[in-house]
Amino acid sequence: MANGFNVAVAGATGAVGVEMVKTLEKRNFPVKNLKLLASARSAGKTMKFKGEDVVIEEMTHDSFKGVDIALFSAGGDISREYRPFVVESGAVMIDNSSAFRMDDDVPLVVPEVNAEDIKLHKGVIANPNCTTAIMLVAVAPLHRAKGLRRIVAATYQAASGAGAKGMHELIVQAREVLDGKAVNPVAFAHQIAFNLIPHIDAFKENGYTKEELKMLNESRKMLHLPELLVSCTCVRIPVLRAHSEALNLEFENDITPEEARAIIEAAPGVQLVDDPADKRYPMPLDATEKYDVLCGRIRQDISRNDKRGLDIFVSGDQVLKGAALNAVQIAELL
Repeated sequence: MANGFNVAVAGATGAVGVEMVKTLEKRNFPVKNLKLLASARSAGKTMKFKGEDVVIEEMTHDSFKGVDIALFSAGGDISREYRPFVVESGAVMIDNSSAFRMDDDVPLVVPEVNAEDIKLHKGVIANPNCTTAIMLVAVAPLHRAKGLRRIVAATYQAASGAGAKGMHELIVQAREVLDGKAVNPVAFAHQIAFNLIPHIDAFKENGYTKEELKMLNESRKMLHLPELLVSCTCVRIPVLRAHSEALNLEFENDITPEEARAIIEAAPGVQLVDDPADKRYPMPLDATEKYDVLCGRIRQDISRNDKRGLDIFVSGDQVLKGAALNAVQIAELL
């Protein structure tokens, strides 16, 4: 492998870990040596990287010696356990779990939104929740131009947000329903095939779920807007991959749909798909395996008597921009 950085991927065999490895290769990240880490049951198996077989190793506390960048997608408890060993080894940990997102000493970063915060890291940088990342790629440039005050969001989140088991359950249940068989929900609280479930993560005392509160807290941190108003309803839908979101936005200043389209067209990481007359708008099928977030259905909020409100619709691949791609982009900036 070419001269570059020693990179470790923790949780390499999971859905996001696999995409991290693919993304490192597709973006030609300067990898000198690649270390693939997983649980003991995966040790000894191999994964392809640039045409070569890389043997998967069991992750231990000593796995990060000599590593420059460690991409983590192994779950919050594991991230918390391994953090001191990664940092002590001199590596920078880019963590995809929720373990450190709201820690004051850990930058929470989407490069298109707040790349400058990377400089504040003390050995750990956090990836935001996938729904927050997808939303802010489209919303941040509008905020920079017009000053964001409030977001009301409804999300339409794919089964893959619950991991490989969620995708498998949707496929199996779809067959079972069409064959007239009884379904047995395991990954989700209810049948997901041909259904919607307005419940993602645990409910809190105020009636919101943890997933919905992530949208509030993470947006405030990343946009440096501690008073930002956010209300969200997160819904699981029977789509395999890519999340969508309907967003009602309120700004400090007037903004027209024409202005918003021009801002989105000029912004990095987001693609304008907004021609309703030609039936062109963001859809999860079109966002799947795409790096960019798709943004469209841009229109003035007609419930207001001013021009400070917009409605937009976004779709983005949560396995990529919501996780693996975002982590690799952070590594590129490092």
